Amino acid sequence: MSSNFFEQQDVARRNTGVLVLLFLAAVVLIILAVYAIFTLVFVNLSDVETVAGRPAASVARFWDPQLFLWVTLGTVAVIGAGSLYKMAELSSGGEPIALMLGGRKINFQTGDFAERRLLNVVEEMALASGVPVPPVYVLEGESSINAFAAGHRPGDAVIGVSRGALDYLDRDELQGVMAHEFSHILNGDMRINLRLVGVLHGILLLAIVGYYVLRSGGHSSSNRKGGAGAVLLFGLGLIAIGSVGLFFGRLIKSAVSRQREFLADASAVQFTRLPDGIAGALKKIGGLSQGSRIGDVRAGEVGHMFFGDVFGGMSLNWFSTHPPLAERIRRIDPSFDGRFPEVKRQERPASPEPGPKPAQPAPMPGRMIGRTISGAAGGGFGAGMEQILYAAAIIDLLPDPVVQSAHEPYGARAIIYGLLLDRNEQIRQRQLAALQQRAEPLSYKETLRLGARIDQLPADARIPLADMTIPALKELSPEQYGRFAKNIDALVKADDRIDLFEYTLQKMVLWTLDAHFGLRKSARPQYYGLGQLGHHLAVVLGTLAHAGHSQEQQAEAAFQASMQYLDISGAFPPRQACSLQTFDQSLVELAKVSIPIRQKILEACRICVTADQQVTTRERELVRAVAAVLECPTPITIPRA
Repeated sequence: MSSNFFEQQDVARRNTGVLVLLFLAAVVLIILAVYAIFTLVFVNLSDVETVAGRPAASVARFWDPQLFLWVTLGTVAVIGAGSLYKMAELSSGGEPIALMLGGRKINFQTGDFAERRLLNVVEEMALASGVPVPPVYVLEGESSINAFAAGHRPGDAVIGVSRGALDYLDRDELQGVMAHEFSHILNGDMRINLRLVGVLHGILLLAIVGYYVLRSGGHSSSNRKGGAGAVLLFGLGLIAIGSVGLFFGRLIKSAVSRQREFLADASAVQFTRLPDGIAGALKKIGGLSQGSRIGDVRAGEVGHMFFGDVFGGMSLNWFSTHPPLAERIRRIDPSFDGRFPEVKRQERPASPEPGPKPAQPAPMPGRMIGRTISGAAGGGFGAGMEQILYAAAIIDLLPDPVVQSAHEPYGARAIIYGLLLDRNEQIRQRQLAALQQRAEPLSYKETLRLGARIDQLPADARIPLADMTIPALKELSPEQYGRFAKNIDALVKADDRIDLFEYTLQKMVLWTLDAHFGLRKSARPQYYGLGQLGHHLAVVLGTLAHAGHSQEQQAEAAFQASMQYLDISGAFPPRQACSLQTFDQSLVELAKVSIPIRQKILEACRICVTADQQVTTRERELVRAVAAVLECPTPITIPRA
């Protein structure tokens, strides 16, 4: 394994930042060019004076601040309108993209060995990353090796895999590819690419406006003093500026995409600690005649989302969305000699996917890198092989009837209902009576059937089990979802109080599904710093500190460590000031910050809960609620033995 993959991530992030700044600089230059064309055509050429018998432009009139402001506003309006249109077109999440490419959603009941293995890998990755399990699609007609992740947030992401990837990759290689795709989701690459695609469309719209100006000017005869000629010149100028801007914009966008691919490759190695997995998949792309080519004509529009170059290119050209294949491999495996292996189809056993899983969630096998609860990288809730194995162990602990039910709509609802049933028999009977009146008969029957099994689950398995139900719950109709949400509310309120687990479960499930069903939109950033949020940060971090520490002194030390990380000063709130109601109010307010600040807040939460070198179930559940509202991933963590 390349020992500097963390350094590779830092380099890729820095390069991306530089390229995005170049992109913004290109937009500024376009504005200046439009102003220059406008003043040259409509001001200087129409207001000339004679020098030595020849017309000369009035240079003094070239700079007009008021005119520059109006031209800037007009140019930004055109680019902005085109950008917003394109971004709105692609804003409905990953599922429309998967369907556009001819994807078929894989059913959990599939009898296909390769599909079953893929679902297992994706589920383990999702639970290890602390994100809702995404739906998985297979591109049946694509015999090449490729995959993609599409979506703007972890809650609306989908995974797509070509049939060739299922046919030719072994489990480690498939896991490496999935780690790469999850890295795109966790690193926010979909948001970056969406915005770049939007701005490119806005620049293209500038050229389109120039075309229509050219047409209207050519047919106009009412302009005086050669005004029609000026309009023609201005239209030609807009077309030229838009075309040149689009050319360089695509160059920069492709360069950004290549850097994000390097970042995802390095993150995948960090994710799995199995460099041979992703390197092996890349080598097989090089050895397969179809490579990574995708035949669907619409693939080019979203080619930057794929694991490999959809056009099958193995070397670099200016518009390549992916780095050269050999360079990607050498960054992971420096010993690569440039020779690609012969690729053969994987054998498909008729039995379910083999492979031993750890019998208990902790302690974990010695092959894992370290035993720190914060992940392999140090800093952040970065997932790693420790978390992946822990996720596999959690899944292995779940009874088969529970796992089966989690993947179909009636059973998924029953599992959420079952998780909310009170252990107090009197309250439980009141909940069941209300559920019998309100829920669908099949879901109620499943709730009764699974209730005892769910009661016997270890506390650490409850949140991962709820995450597993998300794909099935997304299949509900809007009417079914409305009834489901009301039933959850009724179950929570049955005892006239809400405990920590009920709050976490209700928040993480409904927050994700409300967005899916169009009942909630992600809050637009209102804060780009933490200066105005000291009180809300103190409430959230204080609640976490109290939840994980019975000793006041230890709780305050954890609180101060997390506040110090944020460079915010604040008094440690008393326990009575940290109710779930105040916690929720502050958390919703913190969701209005920008994405980088959200990630920083989540890191402060990690510092708070790991201050005493162990993570309790209460702390884990609270952090999961924070992650759900901030729409940032946080993997399950492993308490020290």
